Amino acid sequence: MKLAPMNPKCGVEISGTSLSDCSDAEMEEIKQAIYQHGVAVFRDQVLSPEEHIAFAKRWGGIDINNYFPLTDQYPEIAVVRKKADQQTNIGGAWHTDHSYDQIPAMGSILVARVLPPTGGDTLFAHMGAAYDSLPGDLKHEIEGLEAFHTADHVYKADGIYAQTDMASELRGHDLKTGAIHPVVIRHPHTGRKLLYVNSAFTINFIGKTREESLPLLHRLYDAAVSADNQCRVEWRPGTVAIWDNRTTWHNALNDYQGYAREMHRITLSGEALAA
Repeated sequence: MKLAPMNPKCGVEISGTSLSDCSDAEMEEIKQAIYQHGVAVFRDQVLSPEEHIAFAKRWGGIDINNYFPLTDQYPEIAVVRKKADQQTNIGGAWHTDHSYDQIPAMGSILVARVLPPTGGDTLFAHMGAAYDSLPGDLKHEIEGLEAFHTADHVYKADGIYAQTDMASELRGHDLKTGAIHPVVIRHPHTGRKLLYVNSAFTINFIGKTREESLPLLHRLYDAAVSADNQCRVEWRPGTVAIWDNRTTWHNALNDYQGYAREMHRITLSGEALAA
């Protein structure tokens, strides 16, 4: 198995292994690489839905997605799709998944099923690199802060997606979400400090209004998506990406109008976050 960094601060491409039958030792090496680099890309994989699920179960628990459509035969697999005649895509802005849950999902295993002829890449940004880049006075300012996260403004019946042509694709409009997390967390496996806010789901700092919180939040968001912290996943047939929600943000680019794109995603269970 060979690991090749995609960017000095974010992402790794892993070759020389098959996810459908990798060894226990390879599985452990894959986990550690993702915890460290944030996202791993695997090419030329032949992964059936059954093998997709089996690999995820070897990793740990599976969280059933509350919002995306599910495959009829395999409810563990969420369908992330944009039809050829749709304008809006799911996840087309910087975010990290499930920060609105009190125990956020660890990450996702995303398998490319239908791709446009060009476009549809996914950007990732490393939140350890983002934290490291902050000046000392800003690190001091956010130390010990907590923030409130929710997805209600995105997925509710009157939320952001409800105003778009994605509305009929999504479920869970009656769910209520909300969680409080430290602004700086330590990765549970590497111990690295990570910036844990995101522009999609973080609403305010605890003890401050949204208006009072926004100036500082925007400073953190700008640091998070610095070009130095990013890598770009170019999707091809047979590509699988696995990422860590604690370590990264991601952004699914919507630059393939008139073409369909369908990905199959399994969400991996996480653990409580701590500073």
